[in-house]
Amino acid sequence: MPRRSPLYSQRSLVLVLIALLGSGFLATSLLSYYASRDSIRDSIVNTELPLTSDTVYSEIQKDLVRPVLISSMMARDTFMRDWVVAGERDPSQMTRYLNEVMTHYDAYTAFFVSNTSLTYYQAKGVLKKVKADEPRDAWYFRVRDMSTPYEINVDPDLANQDKLTFFINYKVYDYQDRFIGAAGVGLTVDAVIKLIDKYQQRYQRSVYFVDAFGRIVLTGADGGPQGARSGQSLHELDSLKELLSQLPRPHSGSYEYNSQGQGHFLNVRFIPELNWYLFVDKREDGALNSIRQSLYLNLLICLVITAIVLVLLSAVVRRYQRKIEAQATLDSLTRLPNRRGFDLLAAQALQEAWRDLTPLCAVLLDLDHFKRLNDTYGHLAGDQVLSGFARDLQGCLRQSDIVCRWGGEEFIVLLKDTDSSVALGIAEKIRLLTEQQRYHYEGQPLQLTVSIGLTSLQAQDTLHSLLSRADHAMYRAKHTGRNRTCVEMPHSSHE
Repeated sequence: MPRRSPLYSQRSLVLVLIALLGSGFLATSLLSYYASRDSIRDSIVNTELPLTSDTVYSEIQKDLVRPVLISSMMARDTFMRDWVVAGERDPSQMTRYLNEVMTHYDAYTAFFVSNTSLTYYQAKGVLKKVKADEPRDAWYFRVRDMSTPYEINVDPDLANQDKLTFFINYKVYDYQDRFIGAAGVGLTVDAVIKLIDKYQQRYQRSVYFVDAFGRIVLTGADGGPQGARSGQSLHELDSLKELLSQLPRPHSGSYEYNSQGQGHFLNVRFIPELNWYLFVDKREDGALNSIRQSLYLNLLICLVITAIVLVLLSAVVRRYQRKIEAQATLDSLTRLPNRRGFDLLAAQALQEAWRDLTPLCAVLLDLDHFKRLNDTYGHLAGDQVLSGFARDLQGCLRQSDIVCRWGGEEFIVLLKDTDSSVALGIAEKIRLLTEQQRYHYEGQPLQLTVSIGLTSLQAQDTLHSLLSRADHAMYRAKHTGRNRTCVEMPHSSHE
């Protein structure tokens, strides 16, 4: 069968490369597309939605700063403290004071609860007496017993048709730092609703608040998911079944779910001031259109690049082919031929021996207890010993001899034009030199020995049968005490 011409082989290589590069670039483009898609999805989930949550949270905090300052001023007001200490003689004075605060600072409501009489004062007059066993009065006794100076709480305002209100409840002390009541102001949640609507319109995402039990407590003007209103539970919404399987109870984090065939990205953030969870939800549609166009452009670019690469590659391959082949046949640590390089050199040596009728001996060497050395001193020490042994081994041989690293701590030598008796002398020389040699690593002298197997080329030998006998002899040397040379008998066969 005629051999293929180098030109034909080169054309075949180019066709293979075209196929490989084409499929590679196609795979790369698709992977890039999916990576970009995942990156956008990750950006939405981990950056955009949390940023919106942070912004809404900051706006809420900003809207609450002024009422907190007003409440703090009320708690330190000398009139209020003097009036309470004097025995709360004229309730109308407190009513006028609270009305003035509410009017001047444009608050939704202002209040004071006396710890002495348990009377609830507000701008319109005395509202009620607070009671410990009344659930709606629990907030006062919680404030009385808390360690912090104030709290922000959301409750229905009894004085204003139970309208949902942000209350700033501030503790009031007399001049001897004794607790005498709680004062503060309230503001309507309408401002927060307007804020929610603003951000829903600006960022095209849904914003709503949920309590710790999964009930919607605050939404934009158009409601929450699927128009849900305050008071509804998330569990009542069929469209959120997949989400609730991941999030049976509100918990801070980022989530992905499908609702009515549409992908959604969700960020949940806990707001400790309100004991609520802020939900920021964005639909997936429209977010990935741009990267699809990028995919088509990327495929075109990859096609052009493939053509350019092939032109350059065909020029470079021939220039560096020999250099690459040489590097591929050398062991990187010892700079000796590796197993692949040995196969090429050994085949040539066998042909020369048969042609010239000259003797040829194979020597297989294995460093004794090398694993123990690695375990004791580390692999870097082992590498240094291997490099040093390779140099010593080359120093004991002629330039015409073939020596390579067979693998691990094993080396193989082919002694050209050398009979078994001379080869045995060379092997013993190597063994004795190794025994006497000291390899230093970080100031520590390292000593080791070598077990050697030796055999000579026989009639009808193949490289495999020759090396098989050398291997058998080497293992016999290791099993009979190590640090010795064993010669395989000329007519033995171990394949």
